[in-house]
Amino acid sequence: MVDKIFKDIIFIGTALEDLSSMPQKIKADFGHSLWEAQKNAHPKLAKALSGFGNAKVVELRANWAGDTFRAVYTVQFKNTVYVLHCFKKKSTSGIATPKPDMDLIKKRLKMAIKFEKNKE
Repeated sequence: MVDKIFKDIIFIGTALEDLSSMPQKIKADFGHSLWEAQKNAHPKLAKALSGFGNAKVVELRANWAGDTFRAVYTVQFKNTVYVLHCFKKKSTSGIATPKPDMDLIKKRLKMAIKFEKNKE
């Protein structure tokens, strides 16, 4: 199989709807960053999300009007970027991703892995 110039992008669960409901500035910043990920580039907003070993799970972070927004995706697959979760961080203390969001990210990562195996 030939490597693609641009990876496909697939939003898992409600990730696309959640991203669509964010402020326009955040949508534009995250949209551009996801486009960069599709080109195999490393977006400036991107940081590895800890707790996933070598699964190549990446988090985009941006602040707007006193709120913090995040989009989490994985680049572990050769031809597809899977967007796992998009959300406004509700925790008022610390920078850690809240446990319910981490649990959802893990669940959706398993879904992406299963989907990739079914493509083979």
